[in-house]
Amino acid sequence: MEALRKLERVQRMLSFMEARGLSFNDQFSDRFLAHFLLFLVQPCGMVSLEKRCDLISELLQKQISAKMLEEALFFVTGEDSQQIYVELPSQSYLENEIKFHQSEAEDIPMIGLDAMQRANSTLEDFCRSYFMFHEMDVNKPQSIFKFLPVLSFTESYIYQLDTLNEKDLRLSSQDLISSESRYDNLGCILKGVSDQSVSNDLNEASRPDPFDPLVHLLQCQGLLTERIRTELRSGAEYWALERKLCHLLMRKRKILIEDVMRAIHLKSFDYRVLNLLLYQLRGQEVNELHMEFLSVSEFLVEVSDDLYDYEDDVIENSFNILRMFVGIYGASAAPRMLAKCITEAEEKYEQLSKCLDPELSLKYWRRCEEATMEGGATSGHAFGTWSIPPIIVDEESIRLQTVNKKPTAHTS
Repeated sequence: MEALRKLERVQRMLSFMEARGLSFNDQFSDRFLAHFLLFLVQPCGMVSLEKRCDLISELLQKQISAKMLEEALFFVTGEDSQQIYVELPSQSYLENEIKFHQSEAEDIPMIGLDAMQRANSTLEDFCRSYFMFHEMDVNKPQSIFKFLPVLSFTESYIYQLDTLNEKDLRLSSQDLISSESRYDNLGCILKGVSDQSVSNDLNEASRPDPFDPLVHLLQCQGLLTERIRTELRSGAEYWALERKLCHLLMRKRKILIEDVMRAIHLKSFDYRVLNLLLYQLRGQEVNELHMEFLSVSEFLVEVSDDLYDYEDDVIENSFNILRMFVGIYGASAAPRMLAKCITEAEEKYEQLSKCLDPELSLKYWRRCEEATMEGGATSGHAFGTWSIPPIIVDEESIRLQTVNKKPTAHTS
């Protein structure tokens, strides 16, 4: 009965607000305000209604912020506001960050459905490829769903940022087609790595880390380690390197092989974050041999994917190791230099695989074969053959052809 009486009071207050023109025509905002007004009018000793209004007005003038309220909640209850809602970078906020607009986003923060859908395939591959290293059976639903919320949220968060980075790279590509000179004022997307010729150090240092909300959440859940934090920083560094390298390549400027190799090794940071989180979720120590073996495997998988997606990456102006090698070594020498890197990585892979438990090594080998067949690729890591696609010498013409093929919108 008490619950019904409370609900009735809230409804009456909502009606009062509407009659007085206090409604925001948003059910969540109106309900919050109704609860707040009910709090103000409830008995409170000798503090009059007028005094209460004065106190609230004075307090608000001291610039109460969401961050201060979060700190107060944690201090009083030991809980975090993330348990109610998670404050993620909103679409408009992140787009403004990409464009270097220092403004506050007022949109409701969220992870988009598209990001969750894109993350799903990675999560599936992670479970099927990495669970075996934790002695977990991917065929048992309880093994997946026990840890799925944290893993799914983390990967979706990463994909939300990745989607915005890709969008900005596509926009940059279109801009260059129309006017190459516009790149002189562009900087890097995220802090960590910057192109000295186009970024401002002060702006770079003052911009917030896009992973801060995720780091805060993992910390509140007792899952954050310095190693996980480092891998997240690697993600920010990868996106910055991707922008830097793609811009340099399109402007036909010098590219350093050190930057390219750094980027390709950082590219699988999300798998390492998920793997480290799984160790934390299970309360287990990190197996360094497994991590080293998987890092080499991740490198080979990324190279294989880049070869498979080469033409698409050229069109989309995305980071691709073959694109970068062509930019550094030229069309004739690039395949040979890349083949050398692949051979060295495969040798290291073979050495580390011999250090694994034989059953685990065989199981992972079969999973690699399975993944390659499902992907329809002819190249793969640790087995099969590698196929270098035809080199695209004139990338700009390919992109122009793609733009010209797109249907134009007609307006009446």
